[in-house]
Amino acid sequence: MSGVGNLLLLYQKLIGIKLNMKIAIIGASGFIGRHLISHLLKDYLKPEINLEIVLAARNTDKLSAYNKYCQVVEFDIEKMDDCYNRLGKPDILLDLAWRNLSNYRSLSHIEVELPAHYQFIKCMVKAGVSSVCIAGTCFEYGMCSGALSEDTPTLPDNPYGYAKDALRQQLQYLKTEHDFKFTWMRLFYLYGEGQPDNTLYSQLRAAIVQKQPVFNMSGGEQLRDYLHVDAVVEKVALLTLKNQDIGVVNVCSGKPISIRRLVEDWLEKNNGAITLNLGYYPYPDYEPMAFWGSTEKMEKVENDRN
Repeated sequence: MSGVGNLLLLYQKLIGIKLNMKIAIIGASGFIGRHLISHLLKDYLKPEINLEIVLAARNTDKLSAYNKYCQVVEFDIEKMDDCYNRLGKPDILLDLAWRNLSNYRSLSHIEVELPAHYQFIKCMVKAGVSSVCIAGTCFEYGMCSGALSEDTPTLPDNPYGYAKDALRQQLQYLKTEHDFKFTWMRLFYLYGEGQPDNTLYSQLRAAIVQKQPVFNMSGGEQLRDYLHVDAVVEKVALLTLKNQDIGVVNVCSGKPISIRRLVEDWLEKNNGAITLNLGYYPYPDYEPMAFWGSTEKMEKVENDRN
């Protein structure tokens, strides 16, 4: 083997990532998708990896800056005609798309999103995609409290969590008839630049910019698991490009923090002088007061260089 070949094998062993792959990212124009693209272009778009990236979204306007580096495809999973070929016959499918996240209790998660995503993924698997990676949610755990591991039974308590959990189970059944690798990334809470306006982080940032004297929030005593989006996409990229049959894995910090402390930390980092109006909003009824994720399985994946 040539010296270059030896170097490539060494590089592959060090980072635990396979070479010569094409990945199609669905929902690439979303909050996580855009941060993920930046991370892939910075750390993975290298000759020694030979990674081809296909970006797919209903509205590709937000992806125009990436045309030079990636193939950008206008794509709707509900219009699946020849989906595998339209996405460039990828080796890996990463599904980050899901609509109506501003309303976890909407029945559209069950009636529209669940069947659309299952049929699309089934179509891709039957056509030839060999690895499927999906963004799940901590809401699959339902009203369970404390530290939650991947072995914790799922008991979703809202249509969004139910639909995601049902999709995971359907795909596990699909694996009994079709051979493909499956990774289900169960995301906890995340924050960062470009997050939707209705999120806690974006609302606080807007209040700081507008120099509002008071910020209305809940009592702030609930414990949650938050991770910056940059750390999230690092883990998503690693899990996806491992190209392994990993199954369910939590993507989280593993460190519970009260919402009040979290907001106070954000204020300090952003030099915000705002009085917190604690107790203005009631605590959400769709999540327990205290829960966070276990990182044990994720750490094993991160340390595995095979």
